[in-house]
Amino acid sequence: MQNRVLLVEDDDELRQLLARYLTNQGFSVREAANGNDGLSLALGQNCDIVVLDIMLPDISGLDVLRSLRADTHLPVVLLTARGDETDRIVGFEVGADDYIPKPCNPRELVARLQALLRRIAWDQSVEVDAARTYGDLRVEPSHRRIYQNDKPVELTATEYEVLQVLLAHAGSVVRKTDLMQWALGRRLEAYDRTLDMHISNLRKKLGNDDPPRIETVRGLGYSYRVPR
Repeated sequence: MQNRVLLVEDDDELRQLLARYLTNQGFSVREAANGNDGLSLALGQNCDIVVLDIMLPDISGLDVLRSLRADTHLPVVLLTARGDETDRIVGFEVGADDYIPKPCNPRELVARLQALLRRIAWDQSVEVDAARTYGDLRVEPSHRRIYQNDKPVELTATEYEVLQVLLAHAGSVVRKTDLMQWALGRRLEAYDRTLDMHISNLRKKLGNDDPPRIETVRGLGYSYRVPR
């Protein structure tokens, strides 16, 4: 079955270019030229993943993302202006799973989408017997859900993947290069702060423990400490 992509981009030329390329790579593509139309299509469960431009003519892509996160865990890849660090940081705080700077390389976009969809599909295909607990956290892999003290923790698809890797290696250091590959499905590039932003969001959502449950091991990576 084809993966369904919703492409929300107001630049007609770029949207049509990306749509053609995605279609040629085997995706089923739906298009929206503004935020309201994109939001309606996404909430109507007409897609498996969203490619969302931040700069839209009616409502901003960030506002679209906020509305999506209130109702769905649909994976979202943002299209951001090259070099605009602020948009990327806010995007991750709101709940983006990944980003690509514009003008984007269609081949890289396809690779990012495929990596994200593969991780989700693999998790859903794995048979699990029961939930797993790590201190105050309970993981239900079959539903891709995390509970803290029996209360659900709202995570994006990528935040869930990052946390899963850290929990699987709790008490040990996971190198940033490995965590990037295992959780995001791509290599760690110089000056890429995507992983750091996801870690920051996880810390906020899981609480500011002292000492921190997700420890930064300088020069190496991250380690998850199970609270007692």
